[in-house]
Amino acid sequence: MNQVARNAFVVNLLSALLFALPSSAAESQTDWERTLATAKKEGTVVVGVPASSELRTAISAKFKEKFGIPIELMSARGPENVTRIITEFNAGVRYFDILVAGGATPLSMVAAGAADDFQSYMILPEVKDPKNWWGGHIWEDNVGGKRQVYAFLCYTSETLWFNGSQVEPSEIRSFDDLLNPKWKGRIGFLDPRNPGSGQNTWSFLWKVKGEEYLQKLTQQDLLISQNLRQLADSLAKGKLAFTIGLSHYSYDPFIKAGLPVKPVPKIREGAHANNGSGVMTVVKNPPHPNAAKVFVNWLLSKEGQEIYGKAMTQGTRRMDVRTEWLKEFGIEGCRDVMTVEDYLRLETHLESSVLKIRNPAIALATKLLK
Repeated sequence: MNQVARNAFVVNLLSALLFALPSSAAESQTDWERTLATAKKEGTVVVGVPASSELRTAISAKFKEKFGIPIELMSARGPENVTRIITEFNAGVRYFDILVAGGATPLSMVAAGAADDFQSYMILPEVKDPKNWWGGHIWEDNVGGKRQVYAFLCYTSETLWFNGSQVEPSEIRSFDDLLNPKWKGRIGFLDPRNPGSGQNTWSFLWKVKGEEYLQKLTQQDLLISQNLRQLADSLAKGKLAFTIGLSHYSYDPFIKAGLPVKPVPKIREGAHANNGSGVMTVVKNPPHPNAAKVFVNWLLSKEGQEIYGKAMTQGTRRMDVRTEWLKEFGIEGCRDVMTVEDYLRLETHLESSVLKIRNPAIALATKLLK
């Protein structure tokens, strides 16, 4: 065989191989189309989501319009949804497909064996590619390596709020200012003994301020409650001067009504890196597995992250979704203000931090808040 013939043979062989093997993109598209068709036959998808009317409205309208699949959103605090999911799971009942919550809340599903392998639900290349996410793929359950709980948000927390008619901004420059006798009986705290943003903030304070500080803070006659509405309403009406542990979405109705509730813009100790309400897991053996795949990939798509972030006023880790607009609300996306190394130093919600920081912090809360 001469050189020309040999070259022609090699070219033809390579061409044959290229056409014989479909591209990964083509495979993903075929898998997606097959999943979507089966999902429509399943008829619905059931998702537990945070208690936000704006989020419920935004997701319900867009998801059904885009895919023709009805969606049932179970809107409640994360701990309420996860308790129901685990109780039903242990009884052999499957109603929920997916939980979207915050903090370390979904880790209890992992411990109960009620969470599925999340990676198997990621189909679209734009979702699966870690380069599309600030920090790559971040798994809440980062100790056991099961990869069942995915974190898609990261922003500097705005969980310390004040009533502008009760407090001058100059009066709150540090968490130490909350110890002023003036504020005794005027501070609300989302119960840190339960999973959620209150527990996130308590753990952060345990980490940066220490146990002695928290002991002094609890002597301020805190209003401890699991009721988001009660705390937000009390601040908006001036019954409280501060709340700790509530996120922006709890105050949206009051802000729109022109009431003087505001997040503390800057505080000396800094803000902890927060996953907000941006953690997702799939229930093990969900009743609508293909519809669950469609929802997972849509929520983690560019469109899904834009809708979720706007509705919740929280910052995504997706690199192609802008987060600079959050500054208007006193919040900053992690990627706008810190490195990934900074985030890993400041966070308190990953499983590794739960074991090292959160568990002893919760033990202290249980002791002090009897």
